[in-house]
Amino acid sequence: MREAAYRTLVIGSGCAGLNAADTLAARGEKSLLLVTEGMNCGTSRNTGSDKQTYYKLSLGGDEADSVGELARSLAYPDVNGDNALCEAASSAACFFKLCALGVPFPVNEFGEYVGYQTDHDTRRRATSAGPLTSRYMTEALEASVRARRIEILDRALAARIVTDKTGVAALDVYLKEEKEWMRIRCANLVLCTGGPAHIYQDRVYPESQHGMSGLALEAGAEGANLDCWQYGLASVKFRWNLSGSYQQVIPRYISVDDKGTEREFLADALGETQAIAFTFLKGYQWPYDAYKVPGSSQVDILVKAENDLGRHVYLDYRHNPRGWSWDNLSAEAAAYLKSSGATQETPFERLCTMNEPAVRLYLDHGIDLEKEPLEIRVCAQHHNGGIAVDSHWQTCVPGLYVCGEAAGTFGRKRPGGSALNSTQVGSMRAAEHIMTNQRTISSASLPFLPFSLPSGNPEAFRKEMTRIAAFQRENTGMRKLKALVESALSCTSFKTDDIPQALLLKDLLLTQRAVLSAMLFAAEEQSNACGVLMTSAAESTRVPARPIPERDLWFENVWKKSREKQQGIKS
Repeated sequence: MREAAYRTLVIGSGCAGLNAADTLAARGEKSLLLVTEGMNCGTSRNTGSDKQTYYKLSLGGDEADSVGELARSLAYPDVNGDNALCEAASSAACFFKLCALGVPFPVNEFGEYVGYQTDHDTRRRATSAGPLTSRYMTEALEASVRARRIEILDRALAARIVTDKTGVAALDVYLKEEKEWMRIRCANLVLCTGGPAHIYQDRVYPESQHGMSGLALEAGAEGANLDCWQYGLASVKFRWNLSGSYQQVIPRYISVDDKGTEREFLADALGETQAIAFTFLKGYQWPYDAYKVPGSSQVDILVKAENDLGRHVYLDYRHNPRGWSWDNLSAEAAAYLKSSGATQETPFERLCTMNEPAVRLYLDHGIDLEKEPLEIRVCAQHHNGGIAVDSHWQTCVPGLYVCGEAAGTFGRKRPGGSALNSTQVGSMRAAEHIMTNQRTISSASLPFLPFSLPSGNPEAFRKEMTRIAAFQRENTGMRKLKALVESALSCTSFKTDDIPQALLLKDLLLTQRAVLSAMLFAAEEQSNACGVLMTSAAESTRVPARPIPERDLWFENVWKKSREKQQGIKS
């Protein structure tokens, strides 16, 4: 077995992983390796929406905002206040770094980065570089990483985090091309593997996104708010989020049975005027929200009901929905479309006017919205929970940091787009803490233990997870699935014909077990308890959220501490 040693490892090549590596190198880390299953894989590089959102402190206009105000918007009752404060305080610095690296965020002639309001927010903090914002971020950060000549180990699947009594000690990886194992001793490990996309069948995550949250859980890290997910409407032939202008141009929702008979099920269930109103609102309120079940989230429920009947559901941009007229629009919808110049006859023409790149995106993937309907489903889109971290994005395992979507820094009401800011702030915080903490590689003996890997059909587990544990959940079914997962984890073998698939199956099962535990605990709570839902292995409990910290804002005191911190890093 190959062996190597680096003081710091970063796992993942998305927005979080690349920024972690870039920041570590910029702060002086010389012994650094980035490990990835594939440089061009993952959510950051391969997903988006109508205009993918980056959320940060307001940087334009006359609207009042502050770090404290933004932190309070992020710190929903199930979110730790110190994480919210860090994400608010460093949002502008991280945003301007991306601007300096060349990410084309829109700016007016006076230098204001204008914004818009997104879901679960009260101010116009959101901005976008278009449908491919996270791809632009990833490409810009990768260019910086390569310019710094940071060493990259590609086509390597992280398989096991090795710990000793002091914390992180090594990472075992499987080299996919060489078909060999490799052990990398380390003192710090930054896990940036994205959300656990592979636990669901219906998901908008790209095929190349798996997630490896089970790695951290197996190593002893705890989960936070693992029950909290974001689900929304997405296309299935080409996986893409259908938020914003895709809904605001008010396409026709149709379902088609196996005989080719179609019907406008929204109008049938809600009435023509209400169906039009809810379709427009889905642009702002795209994620399913239990609190909006009397309103726009009826759309998600009705789409799922049609799928359960065996019918295929489509968005049709070729024709207006039944009952369409300007008189049947709400004042808000009419004003929005007119202000955007989207007064054309068909939804397709309105979409071309409002967001031509959103149309071209589908055309580039072989789908012509002018000529064919777009098949959709309600899909898992983002994990609002994840691995529990402190204000430096370090887990309860010393030396193990988790950043990006894999980190559990969100709760039920994540403002749209805040995930991209979190990738940058969390990875920056982790890198800076590593450089001040100065952990060293352990000299203890670390025997290599054989891998015990499960076997089974991952699609069967994903299908059942989608059926009973997605945006609609059923307790009896979740208990049965959890028992099946436990059984699969206990039936293992030391031999397998496909090691990468067996490793991914093990991670899927470890993650599903923890997520189901959290979901069942949340469903069976006797009250609407506030706080963070913590999960260790398969056991869950609710703890109070850490409050937004009281902090010293006296300039001279902070200046002195900053000087001392810089001197410590240099020494």
